[in-house]
Amino acid sequence: QVPLEDHVIYSGNIFQYMEENKKWRNRFCVVPHNYGLVLYENKAEGAAPPRCRQAPPAPHHRHPAPSAPLSSFPLPTGVTPKSGQSPILKCPTDFPLILWHPYARHYYCCVMTGKEQQRWRAVFQDCVRHCNDGISEDSRVEAPAFTDAIRMYRQAKEQFGTWDMLCGNQTQVLSNLVMEELLPELRSTIGPRLKGKAQERQRTWIQISDAVYRMVYEQTKAQYEAVLAKCEQERPRMESIIRTDMDQIITSKEHLASKIRALVLPKAEVCVRNHVQPYISSILEALMTPTSQGFAEVREVFFKEVTDMNMNIVNEGGLEKLVEYMEKLSQLAFHPVKMQCCYEKMEQLKLEGLQQRFDVSSTSVFKQRAQIHMRQQMDDAVYTFETLLHQELGKLQGKEELCKSIQRILERVLKKFDYDSSTVRKKFFREALLQITIPFLLKKLAPTCKGELAKFQELIFEDFASFILVENTYEEVVLQSVMKDIMQAVKEAAVQRNHNLYRDSMVLHNSDPNLHLLAEGLPLDWAEEYSGR
Repeated sequence: QVPLEDHVIYSGNIFQYMEENKKWRNRFCVVPHNYGLVLYENKAEGAAPPRCRQAPPAPHHRHPAPSAPLSSFPLPTGVTPKSGQSPILKCPTDFPLILWHPYARHYYCCVMTGKEQQRWRAVFQDCVRHCNDGISEDSRVEAPAFTDAIRMYRQAKEQFGTWDMLCGNQTQVLSNLVMEELLPELRSTIGPRLKGKAQERQRTWIQISDAVYRMVYEQTKAQYEAVLAKCEQERPRMESIIRTDMDQIITSKEHLASKIRALVLPKAEVCVRNHVQPYISSILEALMTPTSQGFAEVREVFFKEVTDMNMNIVNEGGLEKLVEYMEKLSQLAFHPVKMQCCYEKMEQLKLEGLQQRFDVSSTSVFKQRAQIHMRQQMDDAVYTFETLLHQELGKLQGKEELCKSIQRILERVLKKFDYDSSTVRKKFFREALLQITIPFLLKKLAPTCKGELAKFQELIFEDFASFILVENTYEEVVLQSVMKDIMQAVKEAAVQRNHNLYRDSMVLHNSDPNLHLLAEGLPLDWAEEYSGR
């Protein structure tokens, strides 16, 4: 479902720097449901074709462009140049906003007031966050296969640790991978030949990088689609082999795993005991504090919005006002400005010395993941509230009953939110701990284990070589060596009720059973259903 289909997320006036004539122009900017910015010459022109349509920003901190979606990066905390650097252009106001891309052109905007700057920063960060999350989790096989392939490609080049360019859709991720290797070579070849003052050379370099990125993007897109088509062709043949030989494949895999386990597990367990286990609780605490504060803020924003709505219904009228307020409430999770106070809590995430120890290049991966969970939890809470209220409406008589019913439903939904939030956060903590520790372990074990893996290839029948991979089995064994400690650490945090976490058994017994029966349905259209009453 597209929860925002045909909705505008945000709109307003903004100044944009035009590269063509090096001038600033006033534009009316609209952010539609797909998070791709659309610029008009003025508000009245909104119905006409836009002056400039930009693809949604995608990974990291970047801005979109007309011809291809670029990867986008979260807006920098500060938009002023580092001391000692002269700015690339002069901004007409004191409130700039920069949509920055590591390889393609940047987009420079500015607004008139600090308050506007804060709002637009929240909007742009939401666009970036949405587009960085370009690999759908709905595909439970293809998505992990793709990200594993990227990780193994980098590990083969001795690049372990998290990679903060793993953002955007598959083509954007692959383009980032190519540009990461290509750009230093380009810079050393072309850089010395650029003429003019420092600012002019910087501008020229950005244009060159942008042109190269677009070429890389188009070629990568074509080649990736060709690979997908080839995989799809192979699928029927492979499926028939799997179905026929499943028992033998499983037996063969278990035999291989037992041999690799005998070699790797003792070394992995020593490594975990000496280099990982002492730090798990510190990493977990660093993750739990900002994440739990963010989820608590989501709860508070939801509570405040519903309570305010209830007060306004008491003071201003019944069902007619309810329709108006429910229309707004249904979009709450996608309101970048209202949700910003929740997202900001994650900016406190710091792993301090742990970041260097475990080779975590950036915490942005974890920040954005948690922020996306927050938005989902808010949307779930709103949807549950809407559905329960909708079921009650036919039975209610008068404004007073309506307000009491809203209060009762709010309490039910908040209770459900607390248990759901606990479940989501625990899953996030486990995944984050694995994402931090597994690459570290693989790097530590590589000198003593990696060279030994080749001899295990002979244990696999040739017919099964497409289904059983030595490298994957080795990584599964490494994962098993640390998984128990991670599960235990998260479980202990829940038993102690740290940061309002619940034990799994409590979630099952104490949460409202009726709420688990709510099915996924179409979004409610309050205006259409109740506008005549």
